[in-house]
Order: sequence, then structure tokens, then C-alpha cells
Amino acid sequence: MSIATYTKFELLRTFRNRRFFIFSLVFPLVLYYLIAGPNRNETDLSGTGISAPTYFMVGLAGFGTMMASISSGARIAAERQIGWSRQLRITPLSRRTYLGTKVLTAYLMALVSLLLLYVAGLTLGVSIDAGRWVAMTALILVGLIPFAAAGIALGHLVSTDAIGPAVGGVVSLLAFLGGTWFPITSGVLKDIAQALPSYWINQASHVAIGGRAWGAEGWAIMAAWSIATIALAGWAYRRDTKRQ
Repeated sequence: MSIATYTKFELLRTFRNRRFFIFSLVFPLVLYYLIAGPNRNETDLSGTGISAPTYFMVGLAGFGTMMASISSGARIAAERQIGWSRQLRITPLSRRTYLGTKVLTAYLMALVSLLLLYVAGLTLGVSIDAGRWVAMTALILVGLIPFAAAGIALGHLVSTDAIGPAVGGVVSLLAFLGGTWFPITSGVLKDIAQALPSYWINQASHVAIGGRAWGAEGWAIMAAWSIATIALAGWAYRRDTKRQ
């Protein structure tokens, strides 16, 4: 089975999963309208010169993509419970195709989440230079590598009953410590934040509103997290397949 064929099946299964659809795609969108909608006429939020709809769209872009990409773990855990992953291993489907498809599906879901937020932003009057919009999107997608890998790892390590709280808890904690909900400017909390991938996802989203792209520190930290989570995902997959 080719990666294109398997990806098509994965996408169909994903969009039929109501729980995933609601929490990974609809929830950030609803949250955006609840926060930004009442402030759609605010054109200078807290003296920043940035409109409220733009500021909140950018902030939720990081949160939404993190949630969408790591949520692939829920589908993997469900497959393990019903024995589907075991059945796949006795087919000609290679390990590389299986894992590659999981990563590709996670990225496609993150991209859908981004596009929905962008459309929502446009309905509330968001206006961003096209170049900055593209730069923000590209950098966010690069930054999702450790989250996609972490989703695979969680899916092979955590049971179906525990995967929901695990995914929600990990993303919420990283979003909080990474400065998704409030700016982190100094102190120990900033030192902690800068060591997390969620912080650099947020920095990537701020490119759209005049923020700087990653410097050497950001690229180094994201590379380290990517290597570590990819290694963890590979180990979790091998460990899980040996037990079954």
C-alpha cells in the first residue's frame, strides 16, 4: 500500500471521528470567536497598535496547530485497542509508510486548523501582509515536528482511556509555560519557556505581527526537541510492536 493511499484512508477516518474534529479543529475556532468577536472593533489592543482579532488569531494559531498535530496519538491508541495496528503489521505496509503517514496526517490536520483560523480572522477584519502570513505559516509548520512525533509516542505508550487527558494535559501545560495565553518577558519563567518548543511556536506565530523569526537559539532548541521526540516515537513504536 502506498503512502498516498494510506493517507487517504487516514484522513477519511480522522474526519469521521467527531471527538477529534470537535476538540482539535472546532474548539480553537469557537474559542477565537468567543474571545475576538466581542473585541472586533478594537484596533489598538493595549496600546500595541495591533487589532484584537489579529492578536488573538495569531495567538491561537500556535495552540490550534499544537493540538491538531499531537492529537494523532488518540487515533493510534484507538487502533491499538481494537487490534488494527496489529493487523496492519501483517500486511505489506512498511513501518516507514505507517509512521510517515501518521506524521503527514498530523501535518494536514494542523494545516486545516490554521486555515480555519485564518478564514475566521478574515471574517473579523484581520489584515496581514502576505509575506508575513506565509513566513508565519512556514515557521509554524517547521516547529510542529516535535509535536507530531510526540503524538506518535503518546499513541504507542498510553491507553485509549488515558490518551485524551494526556494529550490535553501536555498541550495545555506547554501552551501555558510557552506563553500562549500571556507574554513572558523575564525571570525564571522565561528561562523555562525558552527551553520549550511551544515558546518557539508562539514566536513563529508572532512573525505575522512584527515579531522576529527564530535566531540561532530557537533553531537549536527546536532541532534538539525534534531529534529527542523522533527518537522517543521510534522507541515507543518498537516497544509496542514487540509486546503485541
